[in-house]
Amino acid sequence: MGKWKTSLTERISYGLSDAADNLVFQMMTTYLLFFYTDVFGLTASEVAILFVVARTADVFESFIIGVMIDNTHSKWGKSRPFFLWYSFPYVIFAVLTFVTPNFLPHSGKLIWAYVTYLGLGFFYTAVNLPITSILPTMTNNEQETTLLGVIRQFFGSSVQIIVAVFTIPLVELFGKGDQQKGFLGTIMLFGLISLILILNTFFHVRERFTNKEINHQPFAEVWRMLRKNKPWIIISIVIFLYWLTTAIKNQTTIYYFKYVMHDENLVSLANSFTLTALIGVVAIYFVSAKLGKKRTMLLGIATAFVGQIVITFATYMKNLPILFSGIFINCIGGGFIIGLVSIMIADTIRYGTSMGIQAEGVLASTDDFGVNLGLGLGGLITAESLQISGYVSNRTQTAQTISAINLNYALIPLALYLIMFLILLGYNENKINAAIK
Repeated sequence: MGKWKTSLTERISYGLSDAADNLVFQMMTTYLLFFYTDVFGLTASEVAILFVVARTADVFESFIIGVMIDNTHSKWGKSRPFFLWYSFPYVIFAVLTFVTPNFLPHSGKLIWAYVTYLGLGFFYTAVNLPITSILPTMTNNEQETTLLGVIRQFFGSSVQIIVAVFTIPLVELFGKGDQQKGFLGTIMLFGLISLILILNTFFHVRERFTNKEINHQPFAEVWRMLRKNKPWIIISIVIFLYWLTTAIKNQTTIYYFKYVMHDENLVSLANSFTLTALIGVVAIYFVSAKLGKKRTMLLGIATAFVGQIVITFATYMKNLPILFSGIFINCIGGGFIIGLVSIMIADTIRYGTSMGIQAEGVLASTDDFGVNLGLGLGGLITAESLQISGYVSNRTQTAQTISAINLNYALIPLALYLIMFLILLGYNENKINAAIK
């Protein structure tokens, strides 16, 4: 077991990188569908197609950025320079995505949405994927890796809560009744903070543990390693299912409270209960030391499943106290899951190194790959189900549309948690640990 290498400043700076990305990312996952349909002026069907195209592009972009990292030669290392090179265009495209160009005809607005959203997806991957790929190179101490992963997710989840709770109030503050101005003012504030935090990460983190002999391998060799890296394949599928679940549920939340509970202001209150995710995140460091990472994640999935059962019951009963209780429990489990993702990916990267291939860029791309594919399909399922059910924005919804909203918010996530649990059972943690040691 190696000695601890990172300072407190480096640990916090690393964690703030995820906070930076989540300021924009949570706006995308939670409010962008609503923004496009109810503020920007697109139909649910147009948004569904846009999400599919964007997420399909992002799936390939994740892999491309991973290959770019593995082929980067710089005085700063392989992953670290990406924070510097791509932070500015990332923030610019984030702001442009929430600009509503009313001077354009509808077709022009649709083109604007495609260009800005596709650009945002690419640059998000360019600044987010290095957060995962740099982790196993910062330290060779397993306990320190876990701590860094927990710190990262603590800051990421904290910002997720901030965005979830304060976005609507900020939109009202900046817009004063004009949601177009409100969303633009909010994303400009989040973008500026994000830029500062990403640059802070670049200046304070370091890559220490790389093996020059196996650090830049031909892709054919990397591909052979990927096919044999079963733990990486399993955790990739789990990541995809988690973000599919998250996308469907998060993007339906505002519709549920606006059209089923008839109180849009409850969104911020409901999202504030996601604070409990921090309980799961912090507990990882202590629970995984006793149970191991696999069983800790299984515990998290089981906890999220129980919470989702409560949410499902409350959704159809329209019982707010029970609903909030379910969100409370579900988010604790979600904290375990998402907090362990980068840590377990780091293990699969080291497992690949034991095979003679250090390809942290490509292996880490599974995180953004899973996020993008999950969000894409989640957005498609949500938007298309609304379109098929006859959804019309800012109108009283039909019983069929209400049923579609309830299905997306409650039952579909319930089924996905169960599938997630069963797939993770095949993850062989003992084999990974033996190979790494």
